[in-house]
Amino acid sequence: MTIDAIILAGSLNDGKLKDSSPVLYEALITIGKKAMIEYVIDALLNSSNIGKIVVVGPEIKISESAADRIKFTLPGDSLLDNVQGGFDCLPASRRVLVATCDIPLLTAKAVDDFIDRCRDETVDFFYPIVSRDVIQSSFAKAERTYVRLQENVFTGGNLILLNPEILPRCLAKGNELVKARKNPLKLSRLIGLSFLIKFIFHKLSLTEAEIKVSKMLGIKGRAVVSPHPAIGFDVDKPADLSVVTEVLA
Repeated sequence: MTIDAIILAGSLNDGKLKDSSPVLYEALITIGKKAMIEYVIDALLNSSNIGKIVVVGPEIKISESAADRIKFTLPGDSLLDNVQGGFDCLPASRRVLVATCDIPLLTAKAVDDFIDRCRDETVDFFYPIVSRDVIQSSFAKAERTYVRLQENVFTGGNLILLNPEILPRCLAKGNELVKARKNPLKLSRLIGLSFLIKFIFHKLSLTEAEIKVSKMLGIKGRAVVSPHPAIGFDVDKPADLSVVTEVLA
């Protein structure tokens, strides 16, 4: 069974990369001979597990052979609006892969491997994580944000596989957590003080984190340890762009 996909490409080029390219959207920044988003589209098109693709962002020229698989829709005012806009274009999909547009090193092999690790249909939400060792062994110059758990040190990935029906259930609690992220007292009340202390002192296990997040959001979520560094390497600053340009060259 194939899975449909959404590419989030609605971010304006007004952040750290704005001096690297004059284009309006980050997705359109040129790397080599192609726009950044084209590398992500190619990886999904070449995946044996992906069916239709919805791009939430600017429309670009695509090959005639891919025209029947790709749909473009305009971005909304927020990330959640963009995710919902993509879901609206795929009303019959029970599982959807969501990818960001800023992972140009993504490959079809990495996509297929992630999906193959997400076959449990009782799980609502799969999120990939990549160990620091895997990232640094491939991209020594990469600067990532890492979290230390009992098992290892990880960075988050840029793919999500989820059941679209869970989004409304998660919105209220998700927004609450985002608003509290800079208020330790409020965050500890939402998450639980013991959980927060374990996290701070690196005593938290991956299983404990999965259980806590699933309970808070009212879903069944699972972290997937990926051996593919490209999933955890997004381009959000000029240094990342330099690394990717060098690798693709």
